[in-house]
Amino acid sequence: MAKSHETTSRKPPGLRLFKGDKALRNYQTLVLVLTFLAYTCFHMTRKITSIVKSELDPQTKVGSAWGRLHARNSLNIGWSPFNTSDGSTLLGEIDVAFLAVYSLGMFFAGHLGDRMDLRIVLTIGMIGTAIFTALFGAGYWLNIHNFYYFLVFQMIAGLFQSSGWPSVVAVVGNWFGKSKRGLIMGIWNAHTSIGNISGSLLAASLLKFGWGWSFAIPSIIMALAGLVVFFFLPVSPDVMEIDIDDGEINSDKDTAKELLLEPGQEVKHEAIGFLEAWRIPGVAPFALCLFFSKLVAYTFLYWLPFYISHTPIGNEYLSDAMAGSLSTVFDVGGVLGGVLAGHISDRLNARAITAASFMYCAIPALFLYRTYGSMSMMSNICLMFITGMFVNGPYALITTAVSADLGTHSSLNGNSRALATVTAIIDGTGSVGAAIGPLLTGYISTESWSAVFTMLMAAALLAGLLLTHLVCAELRGKLSSNVSRVVANAQTTCSDLV
Repeated sequence: MAKSHETTSRKPPGLRLFKGDKALRNYQTLVLVLTFLAYTCFHMTRKITSIVKSELDPQTKVGSAWGRLHARNSLNIGWSPFNTSDGSTLLGEIDVAFLAVYSLGMFFAGHLGDRMDLRIVLTIGMIGTAIFTALFGAGYWLNIHNFYYFLVFQMIAGLFQSSGWPSVVAVVGNWFGKSKRGLIMGIWNAHTSIGNISGSLLAASLLKFGWGWSFAIPSIIMALAGLVVFFFLPVSPDVMEIDIDDGEINSDKDTAKELLLEPGQEVKHEAIGFLEAWRIPGVAPFALCLFFSKLVAYTFLYWLPFYISHTPIGNEYLSDAMAGSLSTVFDVGGVLGGVLAGHISDRLNARAITAASFMYCAIPALFLYRTYGSMSMMSNICLMFITGMFVNGPYALITTAVSADLGTHSSLNGNSRALATVTAIIDGTGSVGAAIGPLLTGYISTESWSAVFTMLMAAALLAGLLLTHLVCAELRGKLSSNVSRVVANAQTTCSDLV
């Protein structure tokens, strides 16, 4: 068994050692539950600003007589400096600053994750995020109206948030082999959508008490979850003195070679370098694909409630609270999309084909949602669900199973200390797109929402095209495998006849 983290990881202080035949399954279940909880909290706190935007700047409903009338008649006068004519621009700058620091911090977080105890890195990230998210909301009670107060604290929160994804994927990758990784991580990745949904509903329900509470309560929940992670999260099998049998994790010899911890291996590996990780086959195309995939997904994350509240559905405009609640349908579709993408990629053993197919299907889904989503509430819900399924499916697959596969690639010869770095490179590159999409939407939407959807469809097309080389390689591999199987069957038949 490998000892790759023995110098950096320690047993969690609150967790007793499981014994017996079911010890491995008990640890795996605990890992899935705690990492699911952790990243649900990360996304819950990340979603708050999109819900609070209209409370800070009620003037944002520009472009329609209804919006201007709503702003005049509402008792809410907003919060300076966001309730001015350039309030939506200031809020957009905060979003972009958060995502820019988040994407930059991702690369450093992955580097640290392969060199430090992942449990400590994740705990610091969660508690740090909770503190600075709460400080953003504290501006409500402290009566702060300085733009840079909110900008700086949101940027620091983004830095702490960047530690989350490389850490949770690395921990899950430590405990699960490749054969069923797509399905397991597809289900597990529902934390993204569950976090968005819970963040939306919780923040929206707390607005009536004052927008500061929409930041404070989720922050408290996240800090408590961070303490649970610190006391109970087992980072890897070797730390918990668990031997992983080949048959437990993978069913064939080729997959066993790509296990994170190879049986019988006693050597210590050095964490790989940043450029070396980029050279792992498949990392660059999947990272660039995720750039455009997250551009689409995060545009919906930050702007969908705003879009819904500004678009008449069945000739009626929805309130901010109703628009925020309705937008969760997109995330519900994303849950199904992540599970389907993972399951299909496992059955086909074809990550690139699955991801590319979903991205291509997202193009007509986006077109139909923009064209027919405003006809009625039912059409909006159905088309939003389908769009969420195709948009979030490949995003979930690449950030989970694909990242874990590449972080334990056979070219690394069993080196487990690459998983967090590879995950950070892929998701960090994607997060750059996540910053650019909402930024461009802020400018383009002032002219036309149809132009925004055209941009999103173009991004989905590019995401699929960037995987063309890998798709062709997978198709060639499957064709070769089928030909070999036919030849083998023919030889067996001839031998039987002779």
